[in-house]
Amino acid sequence: DSSQSMASSLLQCGAITVWRAGCQEILNLSFSNKSKCSGRRIGIVSRTTKETSINVSVDLDGSGKCDVVTGIGFLDHMIGQLSKHGRFDISLKCVGDLHIDDHHTAEDCALALGEAFDLALGKREDIKRFGNAYCPLDEALSRSVVDISSRPSATINLNLTREMIGTISSEMLTHVLESFASMARITLHVHNIHGENNHHKVESAFKALGVAMRAAVSKDITAGIPSTKGMLA
Repeated sequence: DSSQSMASSLLQCGAITVWRAGCQEILNLSFSNKSKCSGRRIGIVSRTTKETSINVSVDLDGSGKCDVVTGIGFLDHMIGQLSKHGRFDISLKCVGDLHIDDHHTAEDCALALGEAFDLALGKREDIKRFGNAYCPLDEALSRSVVDISSRPSATINLNLTREMIGTISSEMLTHVLESFASMARITLHVHNIHGENNHHKVESAFKALGVAMRAAVSKDITAGIPSTKGMLA
């Protein structure tokens, strides 16, 4: 469209960057500078399409505070598990086209959340990089393994037997984890080991994800760039 054409022309003429109309870029710059000064790892994302409007912030060095409203109750609950057990402060607000179905809202929330994690991770240095966890919920047991690899990949098996959990389809819960891994630029393996209750299976998986992510993003000043290649990009 005309705005994209103008942006391309400005960049070709030597502009360093082009900000879209509105204040989001200014807010991102402000929070970025604030996080650099405080040493905190914070990512802020605003994502608006014809299907959803999302604002999300992630503080990797938080205490597990969570303020999430997606319009899908069970998704809110699962992001809450990631926040609490990862000790991440997460704020996510979404207005989506739930009159159609759960797909756009669930997918876009996961994409925005993953992007916020990616921004918060910054240069991906002085971190442990790898994390894994087993977490139970009653009869259900799940395992999550994380590599802050900068190579998006996801292998997910939740062993769900119901079509829906609350107002979200079971297939979308798998897709949420895949979408999150894609935009966070991580390698993610999540498997339900055993269980009977589908709610318990998914909740144990998200708890394990939180614990594994907490370990992977933990600071390790001896690590430098934790790759023999000398970069994670």
